[in-house]
Amino acid sequence: MQQALPYLVVLQLLVTLALAILLFGLARQVGILHERVAPMGAMTSDRGPAAGEMAPQVSATTLAGAPIVVGGASTQGRSRLLLFVSATCPVCKKLLPIARSFSAAERLDIVLVGDGEVTEQQAMVTKFGLGELTYVNSPQVGLAFQVGKLPYAVLIDAEGVIRAKGLVNSREHLESLIIAEETGFGTIQSYLAARSRREHPKPEITPL
Repeated sequence: MQQALPYLVVLQLLVTLALAILLFGLARQVGILHERVAPMGAMTSDRGPAAGEMAPQVSATTLAGAPIVVGGASTQGRSRLLLFVSATCPVCKKLLPIARSFSAAERLDIVLVGDGEVTEQQAMVTKFGLGELTYVNSPQVGLAFQVGKLPYAVLIDAEGVIRAKGLVNSREHLESLIIAEETGFGTIQSYLAARSRREHPKPEITPL
């Protein structure tokens, strides 16, 4: 038994080395896959004011009856997330708690924008505990931003400039708006297109 012990130690070392090599190869492949997989971004359209433009300023009224101006520079010096929702939209109801925690984590002021029966919207506010959030009931805001589908989000910086926008239905979509702002692109799609052009540049054609 003692004579076989050195062989067992060598065998164990070889197995450990093989596992380490396999683990290193797996980690490398995961890293490559992570680079290739595109982030899931909020889908946007060419309608409405574009990213980089000043957000339109619209006078409206909150559900509580207070006057408010949507757009323009922030008096708090913080970015704002306009989230267009509806009391009859199941996806909107699923997204509301996510958006509330997201705005707190990212230190954003969230403004909910609806257009419908006041009683239905008030019931939704009560059900999801949204009383501390600003909730605007105004079709004019949606028209100004040309919102066609819900839920839709617009990220406006402290100076009143639109930084990103798009359809959202998950926390990943909301995070993509922040990524778009940080990278200087209005949408995650434009960021991916620019990255693709860098990785696959078109060959230069030399004139004859």
